[in-house]
Amino acid sequence: MNPRNTLLALAIGAGLLSLSACKKDASSDAATGDTAATAKNDADAFVARINQEYKAIYPDLTAAQWLSSTYITDDTQAIAAKANERYLTLLNTWIKAAKPFEGQKMSPESARTILLLKLSTAMPPPDDAKKLEELTKIATKMEGDYGAGKYCTGEGDKQQCRDLGELSDVLAKSRDYQAQLDAWQGWHTISQPMRKDYVRFSELVNEGAKGMGFADTGEMWRSGYDMSPAEIAAETDRLWGQVKPLYEQLHCYARTKLKAKYGADKGQVAGGMLPAHLMGNMWQQDWGNLWDVLEPYKGAGSLDINSALQAQYQRNLSAARAKIEGEATAEKVVEADREAQLATAKQMTQRAEDFYVSLGMPKLPESYWQKTQFIQPRDRDVVCHASAWDMTMGGDVRTKMCIKPNEEEFTTIYHELGHVYYYLAYNDKPPLFQTGAHDGFHEAIGDTIVLGMTPKYLESIGLVNAQDQSKEALINAQMRMALAKVSFMPFGLMIDRWRWGVFDGSIKPDHYNQAWWELKAKYQGVGPIAPRGEEFFDAGAKYHVPGNTPYTRYFLSHILQFQFYKALCDAAGHKGPLYECSYYGNKDAGQKYWAMLGKGASQPWQKTMKELTGGEKMDGSAVLEYFSPLQEWLKQQNEGQSCGWQAGAPVPAPPKAG
Repeated sequence: MNPRNTLLALAIGAGLLSLSACKKDASSDAATGDTAATAKNDADAFVARINQEYKAIYPDLTAAQWLSSTYITDDTQAIAAKANERYLTLLNTWIKAAKPFEGQKMSPESARTILLLKLSTAMPPPDDAKKLEELTKIATKMEGDYGAGKYCTGEGDKQQCRDLGELSDVLAKSRDYQAQLDAWQGWHTISQPMRKDYVRFSELVNEGAKGMGFADTGEMWRSGYDMSPAEIAAETDRLWGQVKPLYEQLHCYARTKLKAKYGADKGQVAGGMLPAHLMGNMWQQDWGNLWDVLEPYKGAGSLDINSALQAQYQRNLSAARAKIEGEATAEKVVEADREAQLATAKQMTQRAEDFYVSLGMPKLPESYWQKTQFIQPRDRDVVCHASAWDMTMGGDVRTKMCIKPNEEEFTTIYHELGHVYYYLAYNDKPPLFQTGAHDGFHEAIGDTIVLGMTPKYLESIGLVNAQDQSKEALINAQMRMALAKVSFMPFGLMIDRWRWGVFDGSIKPDHYNQAWWELKAKYQGVGPIAPRGEEFFDAGAKYHVPGNTPYTRYFLSHILQFQFYKALCDAAGHKGPLYECSYYGNKDAGQKYWAMLGKGASQPWQKTMKELTGGEKMDGSAVLEYFSPLQEWLKQQNEGQSCGWQAGAPVPAPPKAG
């Protein structure tokens, strides 16, 4: 068993084991006791020093990373790479210094801190200083390349370049088959130059992981769940098995609708899979943008959040342009538009903040509103991928987004503020306990709030019209949520399945793309309309791969959020179907949630889970309970259809344009 998995148990239990192994005289016992006490004191002092040093360097690291993400240049990338290098060098020093304490008697808190120390980076650093420098440069370069990525067509003065946001808009709004294909294929060109970097990156992080005692980086990532790497891998398989039948019904329904929209030859690909470029999302992880195609009952329930947000933006735009009436130069018109975008983005964020505050949580600090990146700047490249930041472990919290007035961005804000409130709740804990109970917890916090955004809640804040209570309205509401939540689950699994294979060597560099699409076919049932050879590096077109963010957390969060939601509904005294529950404004639910957030990683996640939900296991039953009306409806809709897909079917030539 890997020493990383057993470190905590060894640290706590070794002292007791050594005392029971043989009998000694009284003086020997006393001497042993003195030695154990000294070791304990030494370990506690070591942990206290590490926490102090960690908190001291943390702001330097986050400031450099924030700069390189919000102002992408060669210089800012160099600064971020150097900051990462300094931190990882120090981390290596700490981990080496901790080794003599392994197996020694110490307090449970110190033992857990040393365990978490080894798990505190997703990028295990190699010992060799030159290799560490190389690693940080590659990591920063890949993230910068992604953030600056653009798909350009034409030449000279006629060249047109589009970034991820613009290309994503095509997938979301256009139903032109070829336009969507061009946008999808175009974005996937930006990652081709990353392939060589990623091969070397994987070699270097694997060297770092092996230096810490792991077989490879994937095993290291799987060691952060208070269970063995094999156990968490099996656990994700078990959880997927619980919810897969629901996904298969949704997949079957979506395929039928796409075939009706585009024709039988274009609405599916080989083996009955869904065409990758037609799902309204660059990675097919959220099908919400296909509402116009997949809406079960047209207009029932009127959940048109997009129109409400667009109307809010138009009101802000009218107000901004009224200020320059009579002197509206081209530049002032552009600035008025920017003013309206920023005002709308802040209003959307304030609405999300209001949900958390209604539960009894604090308002966001004033510095949040001053330092957050709300919209995409005009004058520089930035990483628009939404993220939440704790800059100092002391209240300087921020989010980084390029907010647009649409439903997907609106719910993303609620999600990101979940991270922010987690930061604020556990900021009083020692630095190495300032993280999630496990990484899936962090991703689930805000999404649990999103589940509370019921049609009645949306009506209460003026985003949708008065809601009827018909079955049709219920199915529409359930479909709206399923297109975001259920569609994501297999994608949440396959990314790390791919990386685990890369790290353990079962996926070789000359099969990167083949393996990527095999896994997308296996789990998601999606595929490209034409073969994607090894000249492509399609994994790199998803931020979390060049950004080196482990992804199993997102799958686990989609299980956990329904468990958390059910627990908060119980705390709020909700009666009736689970899907009708919104605990907006309920202080009892808020107090229970805040108490959980405040624990951070100070104890095994199973204990934290039990304090909130009453049980110690992750479980998909709450997902199925929530979506039970939709699942029954989907079965009726799919009756007579041949559901499922054949993952190994050969990809034919693409259909002709037209």
